[in-house]
Amino acid sequence: MSSFFVELWEGIFTPGPTPTILKATNVSFAALQVVLLSLLYATYSVHFVVLSALCGGLWWSINWFARELKIAQAAEAERKKREEEKKKLQGDGSGSSDTEVEGKVARRTTRSSKKSGGPGPAAAAAAAAVKADAEPLESRGEVKQRAVLEPQSSASTEDEWERVSESER
Repeated sequence: MSSFFVELWEGIFTPGPTPTILKATNVSFAALQVVLLSLLYATYSVHFVVLSALCGGLWWSINWFARELKIAQAAEAERKKREEEKKKLQGDGSGSSDTEVEGKVARRTTRSSKKSGGPGPAAAAAAAAVKADAEPLESRGEVKQRAVLEPQSSASTEDEWERVSESER
């Protein structure tokens, strides 16, 4: 019995519905239905019929959601498995790799270029695109340093104060 509570506590922190959480949920809803039916029998109040119907709908919807989630997870696992198998088949046969150079993707073939004696047309086009991207479009003149007409420190604050005081006179 204590292992059930340990699994329940650990199941709270794992994503998705675990079997232990589903079992605890079903037992809790069954106990709630028993309580609601016993209160209906004791009071003959229509409120407990409505509450029992709401409880049953919620119980059914939780189990439905858990089943749908389990189906979706199985489909996702199958899709990932197919993608991995597809990547393995493509990786073994083509012998190519993609490299990205400043936003452009260049496809470099290794095995196919050795077999044919040279790069294929796609590889040549990609190499030309990379080469064109690396070279400047137009050559510009030499960088010239601007001539400094007057050093910045020549005009001191004392000279400025003298000018201000002369203008005041």
